[in-house]
Amino acid sequence: MKPLTQLLSAISIEEIIGNKDIMISSVECDSRRIQLGSLFVAVRGTNVDGHRFIPIVTVGGVAAIVCEELPERLESNVTYIKVSDSAVALGFLASRWYGDPSRKLKLVGVTGTNGKTTTATLIYEMMRLNGYKAGLLSTVCNYIDDEAVPTSQTTPDPLTLNALLARMVEAGCAYAAMEVSSHAAHQHRIAGLHFAGGIFTNLTRDHLDYHKTVDAYLKAKKSFFDILPKDAFALTNIDDKVGEVMLQNTMASRYSYSLRQMADFAGRIIESRIDGTLMSFNGHEVEVLFTGRYNAYNLTAVYGAAILLGFDKDTVLTDMSRLVPVAGRFQTFRSPGGITAVVDYAHTPDAVVNVLTAIREVVGTRGAIITVVGAGGNRDKGKRPIMAKEAATRSDRLILTSDNPRDEEPLDILHDMEAGLDDTTRPKTLSIADRREAIRAAAALAKAGDVILIAGKGHEDYQEIKGVKHHFDDREVVAEVLRTL
Repeated sequence: MKPLTQLLSAISIEEIIGNKDIMISSVECDSRRIQLGSLFVAVRGTNVDGHRFIPIVTVGGVAAIVCEELPERLESNVTYIKVSDSAVALGFLASRWYGDPSRKLKLVGVTGTNGKTTTATLIYEMMRLNGYKAGLLSTVCNYIDDEAVPTSQTTPDPLTLNALLARMVEAGCAYAAMEVSSHAAHQHRIAGLHFAGGIFTNLTRDHLDYHKTVDAYLKAKKSFFDILPKDAFALTNIDDKVGEVMLQNTMASRYSYSLRQMADFAGRIIESRIDGTLMSFNGHEVEVLFTGRYNAYNLTAVYGAAILLGFDKDTVLTDMSRLVPVAGRFQTFRSPGGITAVVDYAHTPDAVVNVLTAIREVVGTRGAIITVVGAGGNRDKGKRPIMAKEAATRSDRLILTSDNPRDEEPLDILHDMEAGLDDTTRPKTLSIADRREAIRAAAALAKAGDVILIAGKGHEDYQEIKGVKHHFDDREVVAEVLRTL
């Protein structure tokens, strides 16, 4: 139980009607979770407006309601708090309810189109390698030190988010790293959090089904840096065309990283292999277990973040060589006959380009690249032909297949992708809707020295078809198929 006045001190209020001197049993944004004495926050969501449920929660024992618009009928036993933006208010109320956990640890957020999961996860690993208990909030899995907590969203809702951060504090974590998605920034899910640092990886086309325009997508990412406090650091990739734009209005201390130009943290690729790279960080050579230019960017960001967090430079350089790839991110498999398969989460045109470029840099002309890729249903349709075009241009053979078709027909998605092909790329492309059969076909086409890329799902262990999730793991299928080759 907490006094309502204590919670309300965290938010900006336009009007209060009713008794402020009451005790609150819980803070909720889901009307189904209301209990006697709850504070209900009516949030205008993407699909549902929480204000619709105010009449329901008033008969469910709610003690107070935070809303942007007061209902026509006011109950005498309920306190009403009017705010300008209830989504923002929810973030601050959730943080206050759980004791402002983000202020009790050093929290680093990572945003960008590609590289969020890898960068956030490796920062978390770096924190632990330096001897600290740490937490992680990511697409793949959440961690409270070494305890895995399954995740369903890149960035959870404010109540879930602060509950996890509070558990990290209770477990003795001193640091935490988290992915900050554009949806989370736009929907104010990170409102009320105190960040010790923020990192920008890159910006390419993605999530336009939600944001509608690239400019709106950019502004959503940038809004994260706009809320960083003065005592935080803001680290940006200045090789990206909007890298410096991201930090234009931030109050945080500004830092840069780059693979191509002068920067606060300069990474350089010296030698690449399919299972690792010799790199240098600010002139110091380190052997890392990652492949590809895009991973070199991720690692340079991790190096910079570790130094900015105050970790010992020599220890950080040693630990860079101890970091291991994230599940489903350029994860390699080898057959007894010398065929290599790479499973990667690449699901945007830019990510596909990055991973195929990384493979080609290593393979050269000594082997063929056979790519298996699809596109998700009920998502940005505009990127489908672009992904197919980029994959076909950079592969010797291409197999288009299903990803998560969701509510769409798989063949319709494949037709959208096929529109990106031309007379040069169409003859080397197959369309096989069944993903398992597509992977088997790729393996049948491969010979010793070739590399098969299975892109799009990475760590995911399911396919979503017509609202139902079926178990499907690219890594399991690849391992099974390669054993016979």
